[in-house]
Amino acid sequence: MELEWMLYPLVIMAGLLAGFVNTLAGNGSAITLPLLVFLGLSPNVANGTNRVGVAIQSIIAYRSFQQRGMVPMQNIWWLILPTLTGAMLGASIAVDLDEDTMNLALGILMIVLLGVVLLNPKKWLAEQVANPEKVKRLSTIVIFFLVGVHGGFIQAGVGILLLAALVLGASYGLNHANGVKLLLVLIFTVPALSLFVYMGQVNWFYGGLLSIGQSVGGWLGAHFATRYKNANLWIRRLLIVVILLGIVKFFKLYEWFVF
Repeated sequence: MELEWMLYPLVIMAGLLAGFVNTLAGNGSAITLPLLVFLGLSPNVANGTNRVGVAIQSIIAYRSFQQRGMVPMQNIWWLILPTLTGAMLGASIAVDLDEDTMNLALGILMIVLLGVVLLNPKKWLAEQVANPEKVKRLSTIVIFFLVGVHGGFIQAGVGILLLAALVLGASYGLNHANGVKLLLVLIFTVPALSLFVYMGQVNWFYGGLLSIGQSVGGWLGAHFATRYKNANLWIRRLLIVVILLGIVKFFKLYEWFVF
């Protein structure tokens, strides 16, 4: 029991770090999901519980971006509807999660995204406004539907996918993309979380601890992104680090160092 109490501050600190990373890049769930499983939750319950903190963090960080005028709303429904539809489909699948298959798919995807981020730095650092024609293209709608399926299925990595789709597919600048990303994550996390609650796959105590940390981390991340001149440069660097850590996690490369 004493050891368990000592772990509670660790959950809050993990939430803080995840909230900061989620706001600026994505894949903060690579921190919180393994911790929740380590604490004794099943993968399905960990998957549901993780979304409590994500929802709270998204609200706080999104409000910070919105107050700074960094969430362009033009044509936003062309992104919201396919993402939300995909997320509900993904969440309905997630109640019977095939973790090994998903880890393999995510690992391959992270390698592809790493190449995209490294090979096209100017695209990621440019300050630009979304192209209305690209937002309305069928290919863009399909991409956001598929990203939504992934986000509903398992939260880990969805922020990176959304950023890539927004920057490379819809031509958002990185900071505007982060603001829109937070809105999209919030919109599809709430109904997905509701499904996990209905299925009894949420631990509210650990979800509450994560929410404390992630709300602070989300605010700090939004404050950094919206107020520092070279934020885009540092966000891209953080994105590269997070993708590399995702590759290590999803391919379980850490097991090579366990003897």
